Amino acid sequence: MTMDLFGSPPKPPFDVPADEGYAVEKLDGHDGFRIRVPHGELIYVERFFDQKVSDRIVEYFQENDTVDWKNAKWKSIPADELEKIRFRHINWKQDTIRMYGKSIPLPRLTAWYGDSGKAYTYSGITSKPNEWNKGLLYLKQQIEQFASIEFNSVLLNWYRDGTDQLAWHADDEPELGLNPAIASANFGEARDFVIRKNDDSSKRITIPLKHGTLLLMLGELQHYWQHSVPKRAKVHGSRFNLTFRRIGI
Repeated sequence: MTMDLFGSPPKPPFDVPADEGYAVEKLDGHDGFRIRVPHGELIYVERFFDQKVSDRIVEYFQENDTVDWKNAKWKSIPADELEKIRFRHINWKQDTIRMYGKSIPLPRLTAWYGDSGKAYTYSGITSKPNEWNKGLLYLKQQIEQFASIEFNSVLLNWYRDGTDQLAWHADDEPELGLNPAIASANFGEARDFVIRKNDDSSKRITIPLKHGTLLLMLGELQHYWQHSVPKRAKVHGSRFNLTFRRIGI
């Protein structure tokens, strides 16, 4: 971690409430921070993956033999046309949810990968796992080595621009077990990740997740806090988020 002219470490790129139970500590041995909150904690490493790896991952997730991925206007491609694109590495799809008697497309693309039999259900959507590939296994192994946690599945979200979003929710589905550990890896455009306390929504922390950033969510966080990725009109490029999980353990 670099020091300023007066020998003090730089401030984290987020603020936490100045209340009892909240604290930010420099992470021992890593250029990151431990964020302590009531009933949980987060570990933030801004540049966990270096520039070369992060750039390659962005390419890896978009490569296909159907359209020019470098210049494609992904948000303008309808779901039926998206299904015709032969992605080389990731089986992207656009799921729908039922709201008010209508099928509403999710405001992002998704994919589910994992060990055999590790299906996952959220928002009424059940996903059976695609088989791991070389790129995802590399990311998984790097994170597992750092976190000392083994993961058996990953949910990929592709936010095609700043109008794609993730609404308030908690990752507290039964198949994740009690106090799930979730590792969030991020590539592409920076987006805000916001958490809020269930019983006091004024208690919020906004964490910028950047190109190559890793965020671990630990402890009881999913039972006492919600999180979201709000819209950001000034963001025009893609952001890829992977949340590694443990299903059925």
